[in-house]
Amino acid sequence: MNTTTLRKTALGIAGLAFTGGLAAAPFTTTPAHADSGKPATKIQHDKRDSGKAKELNLKYEAQTNFYYCGPAATRNALSASGHHINQDEAAKQLGTTEDGTNSAEDTTRVLNKVVGGDKYKTIAIPDRNADDKQTNKLADDIRKAVDNGRAVVANIAGTATDTEGGTHSFQGGHYISVTGYTDNGNKVKIADSANPNTASYWMTTDNLADWIATRGYSA
Repeated sequence: MNTTTLRKTALGIAGLAFTGGLAAAPFTTTPAHADSGKPATKIQHDKRDSGKAKELNLKYEAQTNFYYCGPAATRNALSASGHHINQDEAAKQLGTTEDGTNSAEDTTRVLNKVVGGDKYKTIAIPDRNADDKQTNKLADDIRKAVDNGRAVVANIAGTATDTEGGTHSFQGGHYISVTGYTDNGNKVKIADSANPNTASYWMTTDNLADWIATRGYSA
């Protein structure tokens, strides 16, 4: 597939974290009214303070080309904690090419380089679907990061449905930022660089965990 075709069909490209290999990621956002058939969440409510919620302010930018989802997500996440880096510089540090950004290991490395120290860790969800333990850990990691003023960067693949019924499809992979949570961490706010018309949306943590499955996240 030539570059012209790729630009028309792929707004986000991301590496297959922990497995190697890269592929183009077609982007679609369409209403979906059918129930996903999954429970709304796997999170154990009794482990969380009732009603706790928090959102971070970020200076959003859409990705400047079809393979800059990793740099854009990293840049957007850093802006939420008051750090400023442009997408080109982020791409250089991430090692991003037209094949994308390799994995969450790279976003973790660059996030720590910019914020200083080793606040960010890489967490893998290696299976095809997240289990209860992995989903609960994701929610806890997001809560802790956001409570400490840090956005999370997630490497996702496939199709997921947001809380309004919209579907977001990146079959070849994509990177997003997570900038807030509500409902005790059962729902999280996504900053998505692929399309400024859907720059942000809410998603259950259960759906996000399955979206990350086979890849990983920086939190």
